[in-house]
Amino acid sequence: MSALLSPLGTLGRATLGFLAAVGRVALYGFATLSHIFRPPFYPREFLHALLQIGWLSLPVVGLTAIFTGGALALQIYAGGARFNAEAVVPQIVAIGMVRELGPVLVGLMIAARVTSSIAAEVATMKVTEQIDALVTLSTHPMKYLAVPRVLAALITVPILVGVGDVIGIFGGYVVATQNLGFNPAAYLKNTVDFLEPLDIVSSLVKGCVFGGIAALMGCYYGMNSGRGAQGVGRATKGSVEAAAVLILAANFLLTGVFFSV
Repeated sequence: MSALLSPLGTLGRATLGFLAAVGRVALYGFATLSHIFRPPFYPREFLHALLQIGWLSLPVVGLTAIFTGGALALQIYAGGARFNAEAVVPQIVAIGMVRELGPVLVGLMIAARVTSSIAAEVATMKVTEQIDALVTLSTHPMKYLAVPRVLAALITVPILVGVGDVIGIFGGYVVATQNLGFNPAAYLKNTVDFLEPLDIVSSLVKGCVFGGIAALMGCYYGMNSGRGAQGVGRATKGSVEAAAVLILAANFLLTGVFFSV
């Protein structure tokens, strides 16, 4: 009998541990968001986070988007040729980039670049006892470290998503007009006519949510890292994994909210 119950016990412990972790992350997120509107504020840290998360992420976002848009145009043209539907390339590239690929790819790039950086930085501060020094100086670590980064991500990632959407559509436009024989004016007209305001709104909202998730995971794992170099490494790896999974899960939920039939 005990041999049969042992796997159930293991499963139960794993489930309880997972739910406890979800609860801790949720409480940390609510606490961070609540501190955004309460003084004191740290504008220098906020501006530094804007630069790191927003401006310095533009190159990787732009390169990812333009190659994705070009590849998407080629794939849609090849698939549409089987059904004599090559003309749908502009419409599908536009809706694919704006609704899904743009926000998700930017979110994952931010998770890879920004979440890992935040987690490593904050975890190193914990290991070297700099966070303890902040407490000694009567500075709230969450307000000094987490709030500026989360607020900067909430503001800049939707902008990055918008830029990525435009660059991705441009990549599809270049491939379609230069390699696939599409008329430039007709391509742009089909793109503009097909997109709706809800598509753009959903893309920007997803960017805001994904940015918040990426920054929160970096701060949470950094502040809860273990000691030593191994603790920093585990925190960095765990933050990126958690951010990527949560971004994909949030994308599924938001897509259902915006486009459920």
